Order: sequence, then C-alpha cells, then structure tokens
Amino acid sequence: MDQFRIPCVIMRAGTSKGIFLKQNDLPAPGPERDKIILGIFGSPDKRQIDGLAGADPLTSKLAIVGPGSVPGADVDYTFAQVSITDAKVDWNGNCGNISSGVAPFAIDESIVSCHEGLNEVTIWQTNTQKLMKSYVMVENGKAKVTGDAEIAGVPGTAAPIQMDMSGTAGAATGKLLPTGNPVDVIETSRGPIEASIVDCANPVIFVRAESVGMKGTEDQQEIDGNPELLKYLEEIRGIACVKCGMAKDLEDATKNSPAFPMVAFITEAQDYYYPPENKTIKKEDVDLVSRLMFMQVLHKTYAGTATVCTGVAAKIKGTLVNQVLHNDNPPELVRIGHPAGMIPCYSEVDENNNVKKAAIVRTARRLMEGYALLEKAKYQY
Repeated sequence: MDQFRIPCVIMRAGTSKGIFLKQNDLPAPGPERDKIILGIFGSPDKRQIDGLAGADPLTSKLAIVGPGSVPGADVDYTFAQVSITDAKVDWNGNCGNISSGVAPFAIDESIVSCHEGLNEVTIWQTNTQKLMKSYVMVENGKAKVTGDAEIAGVPGTAAPIQMDMSGTAGAATGKLLPTGNPVDVIETSRGPIEASIVDCANPVIFVRAESVGMKGTEDQQEIDGNPELLKYLEEIRGIACVKCGMAKDLEDATKNSPAFPMVAFITEAQDYYYPPENKTIKKEDVDLVSRLMFMQVLHKTYAGTATVCTGVAAKIKGTLVNQVLHNDNPPELVRIGHPAGMIPCYSEVDENNNVKKAAIVRTARRLMEGYALLEKAKYQY
C-alpha cells in the first residue's frame, strides 16, 4: 500500500515506442508533473532500470492525450522527450512516429467516437500549437492492427496509419524558413559551411555530409563511436537552435532544448549496407540519403517529423535537400534513405512556399495496458 497507480499504455508507434497517458490522470503542467513522468520512466538512469522506459532515446518518449480543446480538434496531444541521463523532460517539439499512435490510442480509450472503416481524427499538437490529421481504420470498434503496411525498422506488417502534417509549417519558429533563406552560411569551429534550416513538423538543420567530413552512408557505430564528430554535430545543431530563437547560446541549446532542432547530413542517392539485417539499400530505391541526429546520437531509422521536414525541404527551391535531388521540380513522392531502409514522404509546396501536403504512412500497435506504480512517499500528489 506504499505505492499508487497511474493508468498507462505502452505503444509502438512508427519506429519509436512510448508511454501513453491520459491528460486527466496527471497533475497540471509544472515541476510536479515532470517529477511524476521522470518516476514513471525511471529517469535519470542510463538503464532506466527502475521505470518503464527502454534506455534508448527512441523508447524514452511520452504522449499525453485528452479531448480536443480548440475548434476543429478531436483530441489534444502533448509530446515529451524524457532524458535518460538527466532529470529533464523536454516539451519543445513533437515526434512524428509517436504522433501516429495518438489516434489509435484515443479511439481505443473512447476519447473520440469512431465508426467502422476509415476514420479521420484531427489532432491538436499542443507543443507546436498546430493541427494534424490522422487516418485510421477501425474494426469492431477498435483501431485495426493487422494489415499489409511495412515500414523500415519495424519487423512484419500492420495496418497503415496516414499522418497529414501539412498544417505544421513553422511549428517551432512560426516560419517555414526560420532565417528567410533556403541556404545560410554558418560559422563553425571548423570554418564556414552551408546549411538549410527548415521548420515543418519540427525544425531541422540540413548540411551536406561532406561538410562534416562524412560520406552520408555511415552506420550507428561509425557515428556514435566518433566523439569528435558528435561534438561537432551538436555544435551545428546548437547554432541552428540559436538562429531559430530556441536558445540563447550553444550551452543553453544542449541543456534546455536537447531534442530540437534536429540535425541531418544528406547526400545523393547511392547504395549502402545495413549490418543488422545484412542487406543493401539500393540507389534506385531512394531519392537521397540522410543520417539524422537525435538526442546527440544517430537516429536508428528516421524521425517521422524529420521525414515530413525533409520531404517539404525537397520541394523548396534552393535548399540543400532540393539540390541533392538535382531536380527543381521533384515529384510528390520523395524516398529518403535512412540507416535501416527507406521512408517515403508525400509532399507538395507551392511557388510561395505554402505547404499543401506533407504526409507519411506509419503503423502502430498497443503493446501493454495497465498501471505505472510509483512510491507514495516520493511522488504522491
């Protein structure tokens, strides 16, 4: 009796895994809520051994879901990236993969009403103050799980979930191009390099792989095992954070906005090898190759929000992403090669840089439902 319970669900959403909580099962935003979340996750601890999270940035994610609070929204969704090593809950952005689990969770928890067949769920993303749309199949009153959609980085197949994030342009900064330019020259400790900062779904700073001394096809060991490279990429990310107005200096960016913006280094389409599955991703199956840094390490696949941002950046004339395609008017479908395979984005941007489409297909599955238990003496509110 010295513990209390908080209802929770663990879901695999896209290529991430998160803890999903109902809004009314937590205290109001503030230090008390953060403390409880850290307790549920088992942070700070590099193994998160005394909590429910999985000791990896891709499994230390939180979704808080409740009824829609703005006109036109069916549900509210708040995202948090929970630090593994620090007592820090980062509320500064969104996760596109975790977003794909929000509508299925809301349907299964009866937060929204649904009907048999395809349902459109409008999500108010509270971190970015933007609307997203999710399209989910419902069968026997619940979100359908079984299907034939396959996404790189997740074994097997499942029911497809389409996420339309066209309404998320300027999510963090208020502008699709935060600096007003498709390309900027930024000064780094190694000299000036070109960069494109684009903000759709989440802000991303894109640089060419050769600008950071890389080929762009490296695997996790090659990148995460290179401390000098990691330090340099975090410097570049911090510069973007300051330029976007999300931090006052590089130290502040690392401390208070460690997740966003993300940094991606890109290169032209080419063959590369994925060791865990002993497979080669072929040049003809991708339009460009990208490696994405997330929480100061290589993302094992590719973030959903970064997918949207990359697809949109590909359609903005002059950005580095647009340049590596060697096509001023690329097709709607852009195929991004990431470490584990290919992720597609369907995007459309008009001549005035208005985003008309920014859609990805993900899958999601409820893995566990029950209660998180916390010690009353430490966390009771």
